Amino acid sequence: QEQLVESGGGLVQAGGSLRLSCVASGNIFSIYSMSWYRQAPGKQRELVARISVGGNTNYADSVKGRFIISRDNAKNTVYLQMNSLKPEDTGAYYCNSQSGRWGQGTQVTVSS
Repeated sequence: QEQLVESGGGLVQAGGSLRLSCVASGNIFSIYSMSWYRQAPGKQRELVARISVGGNTNYADSVKGRFIISRDNAKNTVYLQMNSLKPEDTGAYYCNSQSGRWGQGTQVTVSS
């Protein structure tokens, strides 16, 4: 059964960068769109970025120009490069597969 494992979260100062990774087990990664979501304390989970099988991407307006989603199908991995981080980017970041699977989440904290 497909599993998703995120890594790369941490504490960073405003203006800094982090790169999140999500590794998918199984051999069907390449046929699914993959997404990153985040959830701040007291708020609903929201879509941050999505990448299709063919590499087409879309982003939440709040992260456009700062975040980049990418995938490596050979490694069953999707990445989220986060630059120019702001305190409002703080939250738990989750990897999601089009198949409906979710990772356990990785915490990102941006200090001002």
